[in-house]
Amino acid sequence: MQGAGKALHELLVSAQRRGCLTAGVYESAKLMNVDPDNVAFCVLAADEEDEGDIALQIHFTLIQAFCCENAIDIVRVNDVGKLAAIVGPSEDSGEPRDLHCILITNPNEDGWKDPALEKLNSFCEESRNVNDWVPTITLPE
Repeated sequence: MQGAGKALHELLVSAQRRGCLTAGVYESAKLMNVDPDNVAFCVLAADEEDEGDIALQIHFTLIQAFCCENAIDIVRVNDVGKLAAIVGPSEDSGEPRDLHCILITNPNEDGWKDPALEKLNSFCEESRNVNDWVPTITLPE
């Protein structure tokens, strides 16, 4: 489990550096609607106080269903603060981003193969083998 957290941290940093990271429930839904074949990985994040947000839970359910239908690996993270520390504020406005949903996309130009992504894909496959369809990952400190 800790290896998966480290791999997710590495993937987020790498994807952001390459411009392959989309943050926000609405932005992610738009991207999945327009170009689902380009989505390589999905992260859903919620803190304890978000668990009571019915609208967010409905969004999560729809995103999870979409990812399952389109063979997109998906994980949950229970610490939006740690995600914010990794991903940081919006580069455009400097404002905090909606980090409840993060998509990692595959840039078409070079067939990007990230070892962290491959490790997470294996982790998700192993989780599905034990009927854990959306495993929870703990990010390292």
